[in-house]
Amino acid sequence: MKTLALTKIAALKNSESCRQPALQFLRALKHLSLAALLLPALSFASPRFSDPADPAHNTVPAGSPHVTAERNGVLETADGLTLHLTADIGSVRIVPLEAGAPPVVRYEVHLETDARDSVAKRLLDGFALKTKSTSSGVDIDGQLPAQNKRGPSAGAQFWVHYEITVPAGYHVEVRTGAGDIETQEIGGSATLLTQGGNITAGRVGAKDPRKANDGHVEAKFETEGGHIQVQEVVGDLRAFTAGGHIVAGDVSGDASLRSGGGHIRVAKIGGRAELQTDGGNITVSHAGSFVNVRTGGGQIDFGEVRGSVHAQTAGGGIRVMYVSGPMEVVSSGGSICLTRVAGTVQAATTDGTITAWISPDTGGSSSAWGGSSSAPTLRLSGASQLTSGKGDILVFLPRNLAASIEAVVTSGDAHHIIADPAIHLAVQPGTTNTSGAVRVVGELNGGGAPLRLKTAGGNIRLQFLDSQTAMREALVRDQQARLNQRLGNIAQVAFDGKFTCDVPEDCDATISAFPAVPQAPDASEAKPGWFDGWVSALEGALTGGIREDSSEFQKRLTYAPHPSYPSLAQGAGIQGVVKLQVRLTKDGRVEVIKLLEGEPVLADAAIASVKLWRAKPASVNGKPVEVTSELKFNFQLN
Repeated sequence: MKTLALTKIAALKNSESCRQPALQFLRALKHLSLAALLLPALSFASPRFSDPADPAHNTVPAGSPHVTAERNGVLETADGLTLHLTADIGSVRIVPLEAGAPPVVRYEVHLETDARDSVAKRLLDGFALKTKSTSSGVDIDGQLPAQNKRGPSAGAQFWVHYEITVPAGYHVEVRTGAGDIETQEIGGSATLLTQGGNITAGRVGAKDPRKANDGHVEAKFETEGGHIQVQEVVGDLRAFTAGGHIVAGDVSGDASLRSGGGHIRVAKIGGRAELQTDGGNITVSHAGSFVNVRTGGGQIDFGEVRGSVHAQTAGGGIRVMYVSGPMEVVSSGGSICLTRVAGTVQAATTDGTITAWISPDTGGSSSAWGGSSSAPTLRLSGASQLTSGKGDILVFLPRNLAASIEAVVTSGDAHHIIADPAIHLAVQPGTTNTSGAVRVVGELNGGGAPLRLKTAGGNIRLQFLDSQTAMREALVRDQQARLNQRLGNIAQVAFDGKFTCDVPEDCDATISAFPAVPQAPDASEAKPGWFDGWVSALEGALTGGIREDSSEFQKRLTYAPHPSYPSLAQGAGIQGVVKLQVRLTKDGRVEVIKLLEGEPVLADAAIASVKLWRAKPASVNGKPVEVTSELKFNFQLN
């Protein structure tokens, strides 16, 4: 018998008091820890209801062999129809029929229980499995037997696994109350729904869309707490998870992806993209149309987008390699780096730095990346604006760009605006040092569409593209390396019930020294994370605060009691990782800024402990500064 991934469940169908703890645990999975990238087969266990006179009467001792049963069969069908599988409990695996075999659906259902022999047979025989062929395909329905609170079967646990073989061009609809769903190649559409497990899929849709049986293919995946991973969708993809990650390879159509807090990573989207997570990172390597993304606090990374972009994050940074259409990017606190802006751009950040290379498309002309004085004049397609609350704005322009430039520093003087001598700027009449603001204007190559730059307290720098070629190329290489690292393993989907993702999320470099005026690194420093370090150094010099990784931060601690494991969580079998963003104040106190990951009952314990911590304050150039970092707590049941 094959070794199968099994879904463990103790809650039986008609015992409401026994089902309730499992349902509560499913709801708790909505707050699944984002750091748990390798999730084992989902396991549920509810309180055992035993005979007070004989607590061990109902089940076999721990470690004893379980009683098993098999249900299997073959149903005739035709290619291009649909499998309808409904299970109140059970993990599901769908595999394609062998090439050249007659169109049939084969099913194997493995049942297992820890009840004693005298009770186990009755329980396993009570498992209701209904199968039938219809004009639309094959229906399979599996239901657990009824169980009372008391009696011989009280407290028994079930393991259920379905393995279904379908024709290559079949459509698939799977609904399970709790369990992982795994599919290999599916030639038609796929609807995969589970209340608490992972979803792992290979290709959905025919290799050649022209050979699809009924036109447009759609993949719809939903889970209330697990991760979602799909290798390829020849059509549209809709995916939702209440707290896990979503990882997708190539999606030829539209993509609508939403996570309650996990990361979203997609290699390629051919159509429109709507991506949203309440707190994770969003990474897209290639997109062929409009892209709209939003995260409650993570990093946003784009490669090449052949369309327009709207991106918003509540706290992370934004990196974009190339966008051909209009772009609107907003961060509430992170830095923004745009290595090639071909269309209009609206970029805003509360505190971070904005770095942008303005390079309007020229139909493949090399002048788009710098050009020369004899190159044809380039023009912006419309008005653009870059705004930062406290950070610097650094803009690189082609020498042959025709634009009208306006630069404003609301709390500073003309010394805060630095431009190449060939970019002629003049202080606008009416703005003086006494007003606390300065505004300069200028026309490049006779003027054109407006390029407006504004910062409250930072510097504005204007340079030509060819003055920092090495820096731009290094940033492009770094961004491409990041995308390749994060998305390079999608094609190798592992069909073993595990979510595969081995890329560390914390890419921030540790900064130990901060120059008074940070300098941009040259090409020799083009290694993963160096741009993070450069931005961190700049922010530290400007804001009086620094960031440290967890290991360096913990070296400062002088008093750090470990959090106690909440008894409520232990009793409910809740475990996982809690991740906090914290601040070390200038007087040595440790404050919690926000919860990044973790189940609430565990997070409360971690936060209560951190509030008691004390640490050695930090200083830069003899001046006290605050330190921000991230802490991770791993609550595991023994």
